[in-house]
Amino acid sequence: MIKTILVPATGSDRDGAVFASALAVARAFAAHLEFLHVRPDAAATAVAMASDGGGATMVGSLINRLEEEASQREEKAKQLFQGFCEREGLTLRDAPPGPQGPSAQWLREIGAEPYWMAEYGRAADLLVIGRPGEDEGVSLDTIEGALIDSGRPLLIPPAAPLTAVPETIAIAWKATPQAARALTAASPFLSLAKQIVVLTVAEEERTPQEAADRLMAGLRWHDVPVSVRHLRPEAHGAPDALLSAAGEHAALLVMGGYGRSRLREWIFGGFTLRVLRGAEVPVLMAH
Repeated sequence: MIKTILVPATGSDRDGAVFASALAVARAFAAHLEFLHVRPDAAATAVAMASDGGGATMVGSLINRLEEEASQREEKAKQLFQGFCEREGLTLRDAPPGPQGPSAQWLREIGAEPYWMAEYGRAADLLVIGRPGEDEGVSLDTIEGALIDSGRPLLIPPAAPLTAVPETIAIAWKATPQAARALTAASPFLSLAKQIVVLTVAEEERTPQEAADRLMAGLRWHDVPVSVRHLRPEAHGAPDALLSAAGEHAALLVMGGYGRSRLREWIFGGFTLRVLRGAEVPVLMAH
């Protein structure tokens, strides 16, 4: 069951859509939302930026500028958080018992966002993080750290905010421990599903039909209609085939992550623009 959801509060204009998507999930499970703002360490950043020997005067000036920027970003993040909670009628709580519906909490740390998202993420049931922006919002390092180092499932909503938890779930299935763990992480969403579609992509001329059929047989015990679609890689490979099929069903796409090197290559390489910035469906990932 999902009872705590961690959401980054970056101070970006993109935050509103991510907040709304997280709230849609929180409403479905009456969960508590933890909004985490990580303020950069101005001194550490300035020293790293001035490592070419610019001198104490330059470092001091740089620290002042970075502190000012960090203060402005933190203030904007908190205003966005407060405005969102007021509009949505969210009760502010820092400990249970909470209200019957969703509640919210403001958290703040100083340092590196990937580190703190992973630290807080380990204690959460789910992380909801938006797609990385070119000039604002979360970074790929934050997403990678949250996924790999927290050990918790990560929901990446589409550009348009979710208004409800999708009732059709597409499972990108490959008979691996990673895919099985992602399926386990998706159990709360499966309990609300009205349709499940198992998607497999044939690789090296082999069709993973038997593995998909075994999964389908198991999922049918959830008393939800289950079907299987065997896909052939498109011109750009398996990612496009999966995204096309998932988009066709307007589903939540569930998929597993791999080890750090393979994950960086497959997810954070050419797949980045397709999934993190361009997918029309929310993506639930687990490592």
